[in-house]
Amino acid sequence: MFKSFLAEEDAIGTVEMILILVVLISLVIIFKSQLTNLVNKIFKTINDKATSV
Repeated sequence: MFKSFLAEEDAIGTVEMILILVVLISLVIIFKSQLTNLVNKIFKTINDKATSV
């Protein structure tokens, strides 16, 4: 029975893939400023540590 369940599984459908992309894009748009600040802080820390080495 378990083998037949695995055999019946289909790949991710187009609709599911589009929904996942829409959710990810909307999250990036909503949290754009926070993500930008986080990335800037990370790169600043990397540059500071690289110059001290």
